[in-house]
Amino acid sequence: MSKALPSALPSASEVRDRCLCLHAQRVARALARRFDEALRPHDLTSGQFSLLTALSGPQPPTVSEAADLLAMDRSTVTAALKPLARRGLVLVDSDPADGRVKRPRLTEAGCAVLARAGAAWRIAHDALDRELGAPTEAPAALRTLSTRLHPHGQPRMKASSAS
Repeated sequence: MSKALPSALPSASEVRDRCLCLHAQRVARALARRFDEALRPHDLTSGQFSLLTALSGPQPPTVSEAADLLAMDRSTVTAALKPLARRGLVLVDSDPADGRVKRPRLTEAGCAVLARAGAAWRIAHDALDRELGAPTEAPAALRTLSTRLHPHGQPRMKASSAS
C-alpha cells in the first residue's frame, strides 16, 4: 500500500515542464553525445576538445583562466589535463613569474590533433546548424543564457594570476 505524498513535493510533470536545470542537462548530454561521436576518430571527447581549444591561444592560460572559460573548477581542469599530458598533447609549465601558477600549453602533437579534430567539429557543428535550421533563435538563446549565467566565460589573460 502506498502512502500519499505530501502536496509540497514537486510533481514529475512540473519539473519536466518547468525546470531549466533539467532541460539544460538534457541538452548538454545530447550535444556532448553528438560531438563525442564526431571527435571519437581523433580519440577525444567533447570535453577534451573544449579544453585543448581553451589552451590554443597565443599565450598559455593559467589553470584558473582555463577553468573560468570552461565554467569548471580548477581541480577538474587539473584532472582533465592529466590524460592529455600522458598522451603528449599538453605540457603543464610553471609560470616564470610565479612558480605556483601552472600554465598548460599545447604541444606540437596537441596542435596537430586539435587541427584534425577541429575539422570534424566544424562538420558536426554545420550538420547541427542545418538540423536546427540555423540561424535560429535557439542557439543564440543558449549562448545568451550561458553568458548571463557565467559572465566570466571570456578568458581573463592577466600577466600573473593565481592558478
